[in-house]
Amino acid sequence: MNLVDSSGWLEYLADGKNAKFFAHVIENTDELIVSVINIYEIYKKVLLEKDENTALQVVGLMQQAKVIDVTPSIAIQAAKFSYEFKIPMADSIIYTTAKMSDSIVWTQDAHFKDLDGVKFNKRT
Repeated sequence: MNLVDSSGWLEYLADGKNAKFFAHVIENTDELIVSVINIYEIYKKVLLEKDENTALQVVGLMQQAKVIDVTPSIAIQAAKFSYEFKIPMADSIIYTTAKMSDSIVWTQDAHFKDLDGVKFNKRT
């Protein structure tokens, strides 16, 4: 399974320079999970930059994958992870969601760069 970090979703949606790195993962919804934190971050960013209708369409696209809620066990493990590695809350929850789902994190966010189970592509 795979989980694309919000930075990857935004790159894909904007057809940025790294969009192809994320495209095959995002488009394979049978092997894709999405954290509710991703939905929050993407909805907010698209709402700020476009409009509500576009943001809702993007969320609809994201919901074609398996959406994972933040459970108490994810929250506790993410807090431990954040404490240990000094990673922000949202990134900790996203990473922990992936780890607890045996998924690979696909990202261009430097917070994830050296973590186990991460496919990182530097922003160009």
